Amino acid sequence: MNNTNNQKGIIVAKPTFAEIQAQIKKLQEQAEEIKAEEISTVVADIKEKIAQYGLTADQLGLTSTSPKKTTKKAATKDSTVMYKKGDLTWSGAARGRKPDWVKEILDAGGDIEQYRVK
Repeated sequence: MNNTNNQKGIIVAKPTFAEIQAQIKKLQEQAEEIKAEEISTVVADIKEKIAQYGLTADQLGLTSTSPKKTTKKAATKDSTVMYKKGDLTWSGAARGRKPDWVKEILDAGGDIEQYRVK
């Protein structure tokens, strides 16, 4: 510990950084122990309320409503739209600029969907 004088001239022991870090570690360990002890009580209380009110997993937001995840390769293949005019192609992606040939068709009032690859 480092010693410092307070306003009244009394020497007060000031903890070092390492000592404070050790205290923090000890307190974190104690907090984890207390949390582990309290969890069983909390879970029992929650189960009691679920039974008392007849709550469902859906009401508690515990069911998954999202579709099953697909692999990245499959998702890309399914979501990619392709347009083709001769040797020119376009993915239809919303990012970036549209190719000139697509702009020309749209500016002329044409329907890009007729160039969609099926």
